[in-house]
Amino acid sequence: MFRLSFALAAVAVLTLINVYTYRRFLRRLELFARLGKGMMWGTIVVTLCEILYFAVLRLDTLNPLLFGLFSSLVGISFMLFCVAIVYDLVHVPYAKIPHDYSRRLFLKTVLDVTMLLLAFSYMFKGFINGFKAPVLNEKEVFIDGLSETLSIVQLSDVHLGKSLGKAFLDDLVLRINSLDADIVVITGDLVDMPVSKIGDQLESLRTLKSRFGVYFVPGNHEYFYGVHTIMERLEALGVTVLKNRSVLIDGRINLVGVTDMMGKRFDFLPPDLPQAFLHVRNDLPTVLLSHQPKIVQDLTDEKVDLVLSGHTHGGQIFPFGLLVLLDQPYLSGLYRHSARTQVFVSNGAGYWGPPVRVMAPSEIVTLRLKAKV
Repeated sequence: MFRLSFALAAVAVLTLINVYTYRRFLRRLELFARLGKGMMWGTIVVTLCEILYFAVLRLDTLNPLLFGLFSSLVGISFMLFCVAIVYDLVHVPYAKIPHDYSRRLFLKTVLDVTMLLLAFSYMFKGFINGFKAPVLNEKEVFIDGLSETLSIVQLSDVHLGKSLGKAFLDDLVLRINSLDADIVVITGDLVDMPVSKIGDQLESLRTLKSRFGVYFVPGNHEYFYGVHTIMERLEALGVTVLKNRSVLIDGRINLVGVTDMMGKRFDFLPPDLPQAFLHVRNDLPTVLLSHQPKIVQDLTDEKVDLVLSGHTHGGQIFPFGLLVLLDQPYLSGLYRHSARTQVFVSNGAGYWGPPVRVMAPSEIVTLRLKAKV
């Protein structure tokens, strides 16, 4: 039911977006005045392709080429919609200024060309950024009670599937291994496919190097494709799954992991904070792994020094992050949640849907935990 509701909502929103973009932007461009019907039919075809994309999104029936094309159209629709809003807003003062016909036509042409250049730059930059390799970021986090510096490499939101495959993950593993991490954590949405389709795409995880292990918590997308079988496959590859439980790392910190909040909607394997914190040592700092940063809203008496999350993709395509903030309390980077608790939200290494990123670069993050002095 959730998947159907999501697909219907996405289709409805995209249809409205495309209608708005056509009526308020594309149809009003003087340069395309002779292409009126062509623009209209192009908008209809794009909308139908996007409807098909969401109709079969979880059925795995589209070949990779069509999947990439249709998902890219979703990104293009969103970006054109954003430009259309700007175009509309600029028209408000423009329409109120008296001009003779020739001057009005000149100013309208300048505005149209400017908006088209903005649209093409926006889309071009977005796709270029989407296909770039994740950047290596480093962040210092000061923790009370930490005996010595500890490095945690966080990998999140790879979304291994039709668009990003084995070669992408293999490269991520090579780059992580060069970082000499004490701990590697994977904070959900690693895969976007069922185990039966994964094959050997996850094999390079066997070679991940760290002093004290590799740890995983599931994200919402793992629930779409069989969270139990995915976790079993990762355990077989030597990855420790923290399914509402904790481990003690070298007698220095508690590392706690919870399942994703999607479990509440599915009424299956929900996050269980009391169970996860059952065996933590209260005299040591605690790092909590949770795919969604809004887990902080469920914290009560748990003593947490640092929460590591993903899920938001940093908004992925600006200004979509403004909508993400309606659901999540934090979007990207390091935040002070309370006097004790800090939250770090990764932009993620991959992407979901369109291969586009604007002002939210993909990343692999090294967090250097240091004692507060």
